[in-house]
Amino acid sequence: MLRLFRRSRPSRRHVDIRVRGARGLAIGGAAALTLCAGLVAATPTFWTVSTQADFLKGDVEDLSIDRDGRMFPGPSASLVAETAAPFLWTVVAGTDGTLWAGSGNEGKVLKVGKDGKLSTFFDAPELEVHALAAAPGGGLYVGTSPDGKIYQVAADGTSKTFFDPEGKYIWALAVDKSGNVFAATGDKGLIYKITPDGKGERFYKTNAGNVVSLAFTKSGELIAGTESPGRVFRIDSGGKAFVLLESPFREIHAVRLADDGTIYAVAVNAAQGESRVTDPPTAAEPTRAPVPSVSTEITAITIMEGPVGPAPVTQPARSNRRGGKGAIYRIRPDGLWDAMWDSGEDAPYDLVIEPTGSLLVGTGTEGKIFRISGDPARATLLARATAKQVTALLREPSGRIVGAASNPGKLFALSPAPARRGTYESDVRDAGTVASWGVIRWRASAAPGEVTVFTRSGNTATPDDTWSAWSKAYANPGGEQIVSPNARYLQWRAVLAANGSQPPVLTSVTTAYLPRNLRPEISSITVHPAGTVFQRPFSTGELEIAGFEDNTPDARAQSQPASAGGGPSGSAPALGRRIYQKGLQTFVWKADDENDDRLQFDVMYRREGETSWKTLHRALTDPIFVWDTTSVPDGTYFIKVAASDAPSNSPGAALVGELESVSFDIDNTAPKIDVQPAARAGARTTIAFVVRDDQSSVQRVEYSLDASRWRVVYPKDGIPDSRREEFEVSLDQTEAGRGVIIRATDAMNNVSTAVAEVRRDNH
Repeated sequence: MLRLFRRSRPSRRHVDIRVRGARGLAIGGAAALTLCAGLVAATPTFWTVSTQADFLKGDVEDLSIDRDGRMFPGPSASLVAETAAPFLWTVVAGTDGTLWAGSGNEGKVLKVGKDGKLSTFFDAPELEVHALAAAPGGGLYVGTSPDGKIYQVAADGTSKTFFDPEGKYIWALAVDKSGNVFAATGDKGLIYKITPDGKGERFYKTNAGNVVSLAFTKSGELIAGTESPGRVFRIDSGGKAFVLLESPFREIHAVRLADDGTIYAVAVNAAQGESRVTDPPTAAEPTRAPVPSVSTEITAITIMEGPVGPAPVTQPARSNRRGGKGAIYRIRPDGLWDAMWDSGEDAPYDLVIEPTGSLLVGTGTEGKIFRISGDPARATLLARATAKQVTALLREPSGRIVGAASNPGKLFALSPAPARRGTYESDVRDAGTVASWGVIRWRASAAPGEVTVFTRSGNTATPDDTWSAWSKAYANPGGEQIVSPNARYLQWRAVLAANGSQPPVLTSVTTAYLPRNLRPEISSITVHPAGTVFQRPFSTGELEIAGFEDNTPDARAQSQPASAGGGPSGSAPALGRRIYQKGLQTFVWKADDENDDRLQFDVMYRREGETSWKTLHRALTDPIFVWDTTSVPDGTYFIKVAASDAPSNSPGAALVGELESVSFDIDNTAPKIDVQPAARAGARTTIAFVVRDDQSSVQRVEYSLDASRWRVVYPKDGIPDSRREEFEVSLDQTEAGRGVIIRATDAMNNVSTAVAEVRRDNH
């Protein structure tokens, strides 16, 4: 029930060290970082690869990487057989050194003889062979899918149907000491027991979607791993089951046995969003193997019988979900278990146990083989197969480790001794823009010439034929100028060649570069309503207005200068409580710099109809400015903000980005009120008046009788929307003799008042 996944590479992060300021670069005497005046930023970046996580992002060949971030020659994965099948699901070995492998999309059992020749041992009518087990007389039991059967294939290749179960998939086979064959099936989660003469019956129903792995203990108990949910069962000969582990993963894929009574289970999850390497079949694709809806697998359960070691065991909480794609669980004979290794971004598929007790784990999607050892467990990248997934591992009687791989399907073997030479290609470094390269240096425990480094560069994210060729070898670990052409992307290669008895060890590589300086960008300017200001956060108790700097004493509280910590990209400041201050105008803008340079801002203004800009303020560090507009005549204005990255660049390299605001009105003059003589008609007196404003519309007009409450009066056309409005106030006899006060407010909150003279006739 193995499902393989293909995913795009995630974004890579290494150690970045940025040195602020305009000083040159100095690494190992490398003041030699080329500066392109006016083009290159003055802030160098150092890319350091020094941890196991860093090194694992690159490609290795015949090198190992331990938990401490040390890289050294490791065993080579030599090719045993290259097949035409895209997938090899399982592999078993004969006592004479013969290998058999079950393939996908072809439904074949492939045989590699002692002479190394590859041949087809059995070609099943079905499309997948996931399960193999030794049969009497040097033959094989073969479990196929979908709608599969169990075949018995004799040593000479003749075959017969051994058992036809109800299940659609046959995932694993195991043979007990009496020759009974046990079959793990799906999609009903059944385990079958088949006698040597081919008579089968249900042995146990797991209530899981699929049973995907089987193995026997020395005492004859059956260990089974399931999918949906990912559980480990122990089942006695009478069919009585006990759940040893309920993992948070969906599947436990294969089982392996060792000698001290400990069970190892390899659990795996399918990450969301990953595409399957094998898709479900359609009617139009009769040759494609169907794959069930199983997204995780039990990759191995190993039982080691014997006394329990003295190491303490921590029982994780049942709900403790792991963060990676898979994990190795260890179940001790007393039932206590722990998750001894989280595989992170690598999906584990199978494991074998070494004589020393260490585990070798085959993974995808980069074909890595890890050695897990120690308590607490520590992982070393031992080797890497030239395939995407290592789907099965086994140890031959001779001690040789053989693996089956997929994408492409091949068999490989690990050499018993470390290779004499290995190579490593780093992850591709994205400088963000075209960069000037500095020096490259490294730390290693090696004799001269045992570690050499090369570089290449290009302007595509994936190296192709447009990239530069690999450079000459750099031999000075203290630092050499990178000779690859200036470009956006950089990659380095390290070659470790053992010339003596002690293998070379590489521990870190550092490269330096200066990205091409990019122009700052102001994406928006917000013009707040006139009079709207914001109290500075964390004020001292006095009224401090954010963005307002005024050295003239007046009624307004003076604010302190903005702090210089406006952020590398000129991000908007945190605005405090909104308040109103007549005559002030607040502007807030958003600015970005792709180089993460520190920015400073100049603010300029012009009146509508003018062409020259006048400076309001220079070298602001926060993207906010408050203008006291009483210093200029009323009118329609624009402001322009210029963002400069000069604080992070030399004068010749600094760049400026600008943006103009929308137009806005400045109006600090109150409207005029022209009152006409009162006119009397009968018992009522009418007061007519006109309100004018030179800059903004008349917004509100009110009147009061002898300083009583204010009453709103509307213009004669009913809508207060223009700079000139006509009004009338009608008074009855009781009101006509009282003093009438008129108050007019324009759109900019300027207020004026006038008194209307109304004489009362005496009869």
